[in-house]
Amino acid sequence: MHITIIAKSPVPGLVKTRLCPPCSGEQAAAVAAAALKDTIDEINAIVTPCEVRRMLLWDGEPLDLVPDGFELAFQQGNGLGARLANGFRQLGPGVIIGMETPHVAFALADAIRAVTSGIDAIGLATDGGYWSIGLCASTVEIVDDVFAGVQMSRSHTGLAQLRRLHQLARKVRLLPMARDLDNFDDLRSVANSGRAGELPLLARKLVNAIGA
Repeated sequence: MHITIIAKSPVPGLVKTRLCPPCSGEQAAAVAAAALKDTIDEINAIVTPCEVRRMLLWDGEPLDLVPDGFELAFQQGNGLGARLANGFRQLGPGVIIGMETPHVAFALADAIRAVTSGIDAIGLATDGGYWSIGLCASTVEIVDDVFAGVQMSRSHTGLAQLRRLHQLARKVRLLPMARDLDNFDDLRSVANSGRAGELPLLARKLVNAIGA
């Protein structure tokens, strides 16, 4: 069983490009790095009902230092759907989460309980996507069917993914809905959230500097 963050190396010009403008490439990369750091911290704080591997499913140059408590694997395939499918194929049953929603990482303990008991899980995002997906052992056996043909990064992706799981006769646990961090309005929302962590602190600094 695993909790895995699917993440991209925070290289200016390659991550969080929808923040630019008004952010610079360097500022957007700093946002990505802060989001990843907070997500790692929140996952390390979770008490799970069973032994769980903590993984980074990485895209980009290898990390010089893997965070304490985490193992490193690399993304494979063209497109997010293929990379998710290959991630589950490589790691087995568990939960994969994006790198920018640390504020709902607490729900992953419930997702692990569901997956352990043979129930899949999904956390929908307010922009129409989803911030996490958990697949149990029997669903991992048909993982190609789970993601094949589901269009990613669309306004209906989350519901399409949920519909696919139901079409496959899977029981699904719905996790809390969350807001992703894609554009400057999302960054402003993080700045105004009152949350702790490196990401909200950086968001407040950037919004005060360039977003007034």
